Amino acid sequence: MFRVLISTGLALAAGVALGSHHMKDGESVKVISTKKISETLDGLPTTATTVEVTIQPGEAGVPHRHPGPGFGYILEGEYELAIDDQPVQLLRAGETFYEPAGCLHRISRNPGKVPTRLIAVVLHPRDKHEIALPETSQH
Repeated sequence: MFRVLISTGLALAAGVALGSHHMKDGESVKVISTKKISETLDGLPTTATTVEVTIQPGEAGVPHRHPGPGFGYILEGEYELAIDDQPVQLLRAGETFYEPAGCLHRISRNPGKVPTRLIAVVLHPRDKHEIALPETSQH
């Protein structure tokens, strides 16, 4: 059974309900599924949330963190990704990426001329209702 979960996937800072959510910055996230799984994260019951992210040409997401590890697959277009202090990676259709739990996903950008589409799966504790937490500045 699908459970409505406020979620954002790899590229948004605020949660979106099951369905499609469009942001003014050119990104949209569609929750495909939310499944309770038998594995645990740090001893806690776990959920796997799968999202489809679309980023329009020249657009980018805001820096954020995930409460669990994330895995992604680029369906179409190009995708620039940078986590923590690592250099920017340019990924193309057919390539995959991994984000460790809690890392800073500081760059999520479409540098191309066509929309980028990707599928991401984020594992997270069942009690976490947002899977992308915006990074706040400490000024």
